Formats: sequence, C-alpha cells, structure tokens
Amino acid sequence: MLITNTEVVANKEIKETLGLVKGNTIKARHIGSDIGASLKNLVGGEVKGYTKMISEAREEAVERMIKEAERVEADAIVNVRFSTSQVMQGAAEILAYGTAVKLKS
Repeated sequence: MLITNTEVVANKEIKETLGLVKGNTIKARHIGSDIGASLKNLVGGEVKGYTKMISEAREEAVERMIKEAERVEADAIVNVRFSTSQVMQGAAEILAYGTAVKLKS
C-alpha cells in the first residue's frame, strides 16, 4: 500500500477516488509515566514514556487506516494527515486519515 501526504503519487495517475479512510486509537497514560513526566517537568528534557506511547498510537492508527483502505481495494492513500486530541484527563486520541485511491497500471 502506497501512503503519501501529497495529493498525488509520483509517476502514477489516479484513476478513481474511493473516498475517506481513517484509523484511530485512544491511549491513556500509565501512572508510572505520570510520575516520570512530573520529574521531567522540573528538570526539563524528553518524556520518553509519552514519546513511546504516542509513537505506538500513531502506528496503530495508520495500520487501522490501511486496513480500511484494503477493504475498499485501494492501491494507495493520498493526502494523509494526523490529528491528536485530548479526550479526557490523561488520555489522547490519535487519528490518521487520508483519501483512498485506485491507480492506473
């Protein structure tokens, strides 16, 4: 599956637009991460537990978006974007979305 954040795929022609595909997940922080984050807040630096959590959530959202594109037999997903929002204290939603397309052979 080709995935791009541009509106086109280089050297390919889009023959059909299949529509919006998306994948999302909601991840909550672990109490251990919160303690580490509080300490990092005092001294500064990367909060590695949160970085790992958001990275894993992004990958999960992308995989779900790909599965939706495969269900409609897409060849590619163009114009891919990410959105993050807090859904409750300590939990964030990651949304990956784009346009599923068929390419000319």
